[in-house]
Amino acid sequence: MKGYQLTLYTQQNRRHEGKMLADWIVALAMEMGLRGATLVSGIEGFGHNRQFHSHHFFEMADQPMLILLALTEAECDALLQRLEQEGVPLFYVKVPAEFGLMGSPLDG
Repeated sequence: MKGYQLTLYTQQNRRHEGKMLADWIVALAMEMGLRGATLVSGIEGFGHNRQFHSHHFFEMADQPMLILLALTEAECDALLQRLEQEGVPLFYVKVPAEFGLMGSPLDG
């Protein structure tokens, strides 16, 4: 299949509708019937405003979080449109990708 790898960037302390934003986005992907999403926690990084974000032993609220998805063009457009409608502030990277499954079907 051809489409996009979409990476959404946020921090652990960001919330939407009372949930951690990254968890809310993964649940939204499931609700939309997308084929999968992977939530990755980062150790450190900085954003466009040059503010440093990191995971500290005692305080993880500012920990960088990434949500990775492999999407068709229609799925990507629909997800980005939904996030825009929700007013969710996010930085994203959308890269053309080829994706598919190999071998035997996986459980889970």
